[in-house]
Amino acid sequence: MQARMQDSVTPDLMKAVNLLYKAAHSAGVAPATLELVHLRASQINGCSVCVDSGARNARKNGETDDRLFAVAAWRETPYFTGAERAALALAEAATRLADRGDAVSDEVWEEATKHYTEPELAALSLWIATTNFFNRLNAINRTPAPQSWA
Repeated sequence: MQARMQDSVTPDLMKAVNLLYKAAHSAGVAPATLELVHLRASQINGCSVCVDSGARNARKNGETDDRLFAVAAWRETPYFTGAERAALALAEAATRLADRGDAVSDEVWEEATKHYTEPELAALSLWIATTNFFNRLNAINRTPAPQSWA
């Protein structure tokens, strides 16, 4: 696969994204949780470059292979905390908005409120939306995952 554009992200767009990144990562949600949320949403959307970079960044920051390999099946594994499970459920619901009438059910939201404060929920929501934003840009551009490993 070949990207449709070489530079699909302009400098001005990157400035805006950096502000979103900073906001999402400064509210107190564990960085590992944000990485898992990013990876799961990217898996759902089939964004190869985000799945690749997300898994690599998580691993570089100490994430275990067991957990990375199991993100797509997080419900059926023992590797994730209650807070991580709530964040992953929120990420799935917010990424699959059109799959049901009540996209983010009260049950999913209430479980997330047991583990996160309002500022943390806002940060998680922002990070999920930012991930979906990037997934869509990459899908439009057909941005491939790197073919060589540096």
